[in-house]
Amino acid sequence: MNESMNTVRAVELKRRGLIAIEEKLAAGPVHILKHNRPAAVVLSEAEYQRLIEKKDESGPRRAVQWIKEYVPSGHRSKEDIDHQIFEERGSWEEE
Repeated sequence: MNESMNTVRAVELKRRGLIAIEEKLAAGPVHILKHNRPAAVVLSEAEYQRLIEKKDESGPRRAVQWIKEYVPSGHRSKEDIDHQIFEERGSWEEE
């Protein structure tokens, strides 16, 4: 476990409630420890929104854009591809 992690033990959370997390959130995400192991992470709303926005920017749309813009570097006929697949599958049976 990282020594600099901002943590609160589950026992303390149970005893003190949400205030135990709120006090630590000012220093960043709070890792909740259960049996001395990280069990969950609590983020501030602002940090959560930042992650959601970042996800939207780098998510599946980027992959779709790549597919739309992809230009193949060569050309192979359907027959060439089928022949290669047939040979590869034949080697599976030999193993």
